[in-house]
Amino acid sequence: MGMEGIELRESRRSLSPRDMILHKLEDLDDDGKPKRTGTMWTASAHIITAVIGSGVLSLAWAMSQLGWVAGPVTLVLFSIITFFTSSLLTDCYRTSDPISGKRNYTYNDAVKSILGGTQVWMCGLCQYVNLCGVAIGYTITASISAAAISKSNCYHGKGHKADCSVSDSFYMIGFGIIQFFLSQLPNFHDLWWLSIVAAVMSFAYSGIAVGLSFAKVISGNTGKTSLTGQEVGVDISSAQKIWETFQALGDIAFAYSYSIILIEIQDTLKSPPAENKVMKKASFIGVSTTTIFYILSGCLGYAAFGNHSPGNILTGFGFYEPYWLVDLANFCIIVHLVGAYQVFAQPVFAAVEKWVIKRNPNLKILNKELTVIHVKSFKFNVNMFRLIWRSIFVALATLLAILMPFFNDILGFLGAASFWPLTVYFPTEMYIAQKNIEKFSGKWILFKTLSFLCFFVSLAAACGSIEGVIDALHHYTPFQTKS
Repeated sequence: MGMEGIELRESRRSLSPRDMILHKLEDLDDDGKPKRTGTMWTASAHIITAVIGSGVLSLAWAMSQLGWVAGPVTLVLFSIITFFTSSLLTDCYRTSDPISGKRNYTYNDAVKSILGGTQVWMCGLCQYVNLCGVAIGYTITASISAAAISKSNCYHGKGHKADCSVSDSFYMIGFGIIQFFLSQLPNFHDLWWLSIVAAVMSFAYSGIAVGLSFAKVISGNTGKTSLTGQEVGVDISSAQKIWETFQALGDIAFAYSYSIILIEIQDTLKSPPAENKVMKKASFIGVSTTTIFYILSGCLGYAAFGNHSPGNILTGFGFYEPYWLVDLANFCIIVHLVGAYQVFAQPVFAAVEKWVIKRNPNLKILNKELTVIHVKSFKFNVNMFRLIWRSIFVALATLLAILMPFFNDILGFLGAASFWPLTVYFPTEMYIAQKNIEKFSGKWILFKTLSFLCFFVSLAAACGSIEGVIDALHHYTPFQTKS
């Protein structure tokens, strides 16, 4: 040990009990929790990781519905609205005062402390409906990618005109079985490495999609594009054009949805400087980066495939070769969504289990743990209630995915269901309440107008997605219809 180490050890020995308590307090934040260490750059990374996901796969299709004018404009408008409302939400991390006010650790905590009443119930309903919906959407997306790997290898071996169609339903069951086992892990949130793997996977398949689109554009073998997207009477009927345009708005909204975890990301930031100021900068970096990436992905995908862009750019088989790279991209999607499914499902599991335990604290099935594996330092326990309830959740999510395996429609509906309430309504309402903005003042009218317009967009997107599901159900039979 060097002299510095000896001096440090001696100085610690000489500390009085009072000094040791003060020294320990210096390692805690104002709420008694260990000091947060997050920075603007770590928060930006969290945002980018949260935003860039399976939503990027549908952007080329969304562009084909909107065209060269409305498509990029819509992407930019959604990014501006998302950044603006997320900036309002950052001011709600602390109640009353942005520097010394009481911390809100979650989105729902902020709604409870600022709005209260029935608003808390509404927020919780929106959150958990969205979380459950994402589990269904991820089951669909992962199974489509698994089926695409099988088809890609078939096309490579038998030719591009071979009948390589398969039923996605069996792959959904396989994905559900994997989630059945992962859902029984009691401390899944401790597997921090899984989040890193998921982040790497999301960047990998998104980057491959952009790269393959760029290569196709350079090759000159591209589809027909237009200023307004798919042409009425040529590619599509007028009614279909309206519904699919609405659905495209939902797909874009889904791609930008991250407000639900913004407060949690902000809770990782060290202070000073004030968390809201740092988070606004991080939001700007995160949203700007993803918008550039989305414009590249959407525009290059549309330029490559034109008005007949596939709903999922990596599974619609606009790309056949190099088949191994297409396989790699789809494998990355599966790995990403295996972990992402649990990230969204675990809060649902925790909420239900907490509610049941609170109402029935002495019920044996809730507290009894059965040791299934005990090898040296590794021990794995199973709780009967957790086993039954979580298995039912996974089974229902898998069943609904099998009954409605429609990638674009489900993504559009999820985007519509989360965009207005969680990205716009609650952030603006909390900001109005916290800042005591006078009713019918200029600011109040601005916020209410924005909220109303976004509500209309979400409603239209939901209607378009529901209509798409209804139409697709006419031509679909579980386990029989092949893609």
